[in-house]
Amino acid sequence: MQDVISTALGGEMVTTTVEGRERFGVNVRYPRDLRSDPQSIATQILVPIGGEMGGPPAMVPLGQLAKVEITKGAPAIRTENALLSAYIYVDIRDRDIGGYVRDAQKAVREQVKFPPGYYATWSGQFEYMERATEKMKVVIPVTLAIIFMLLYLNFRRLTETLIVMLSVPFALVGGVWLMWVLDYNLSVAVAVGFIALAGVAAETGVVMLIYLDHALNEIKARREAEGKSLAPADLYAAVMEGAVERVRPKMMTVVAIMAGLLPIMWSNGTGSEVMSRIAAPMVGGMISSTILTLVVIPALYALIKEWALFKRS
Repeated sequence: MQDVISTALGGEMVTTTVEGRERFGVNVRYPRDLRSDPQSIATQILVPIGGEMGGPPAMVPLGQLAKVEITKGAPAIRTENALLSAYIYVDIRDRDIGGYVRDAQKAVREQVKFPPGYYATWSGQFEYMERATEKMKVVIPVTLAIIFMLLYLNFRRLTETLIVMLSVPFALVGGVWLMWVLDYNLSVAVAVGFIALAGVAAETGVVMLIYLDHALNEIKARREAEGKSLAPADLYAAVMEGAVERVRPKMMTVVAIMAGLLPIMWSNGTGSEVMSRIAAPMVGGMISSTILTLVVIPALYALIKEWALFKRS
């Protein structure tokens, strides 16, 4: 009976016709007016029954064997891991995916009781985000460790290395504040922006220390030529000179970076949602990093060198 219904409604390929170099399949099924409504299907589709002992089968209308009606059913039967599955799609606006899923999971646990053999799995963008988060838990510490190692290989001193590493959290402060102002949620794109910001912040801190060391070495050389020892006043003068010399290169760096990132952050074309979230932490971080590099690092450098000078004397 199922074969008869399938052939009558859906058709069956019976042969192939050849016309020149082209081949066309011949599909046989009931005309449209005989399969357009349940009543026609119930009366016009004939199902063979009987035919035992070599006799011809009797043709019975389908309506005498089954009830024909139109009902809503599953659009498709999906399986995953050899288990029947059904998908529920949810569009989220003005909320982060992780927070929404946590609230939804809590509501499902408290309000939904699954029959035996049924369970819910949270997939889609949330699953991708969870995978990326697990990778970021490895990538971010490794990135910071590589930055620390390169700084130590450059300065060969732990003190200067730690001073530069302090520029990373100060730079992150500006990125976090701008994320809050723009109402951006934490995502993989934001994490990528913070990783890039950490590298830029470390680079600007390195350049500032180079200027400070250069100014201090010049004054120290002059005092040694005069036969005098380095005084705290000389240290302060060297820090002021090195910090002032760093103002112009630092501002040029900040202006160049922000001029390239602001159009990306305010764009609204294809892919802008991802790119703007990469650019936003860097823009905010460059603002706080500028203040840090020009004010905090020289002051911290002066305190450490003054303590070393006092200890030596």
